[in-house]
Amino acid sequence: MTTATPTINNTQLSVNVTTKAQEQNLYQSSGAIVAAIVVGVIIIFTVVLLILKTYNRRMRVKRELEPKTSKVAVPPPSGQSGHSLSQHPTVTFIPVDIHMQSR
Repeated sequence: MTTATPTINNTQLSVNVTTKAQEQNLYQSSGAIVAAIVVGVIIIFTVVLLILKTYNRRMRVKRELEPKTSKVAVPPPSGQSGHSLSQHPTVTFIPVDIHMQSR
């Protein structure tokens, strides 16, 4: 009995291995590009968040340091005499946080 040995074409095998290596390199490089984009987006969001926190802190400090105008000047009524000018009615505005419960 004779056994026939299959002939292996070395050029097809080397081309096939080269193609697989190139595909693997492409997948790895595309994965690295996607990872770099994700890291870049995370860094951008972090910078924007820090800028907004700093802006919010500055505006809050600015509001807290402003002089508060709690009394509003009301002109005296025209029909009263001159001795009642020392008794001006005052309007005081007190901001109250109203929390409504969501249903």
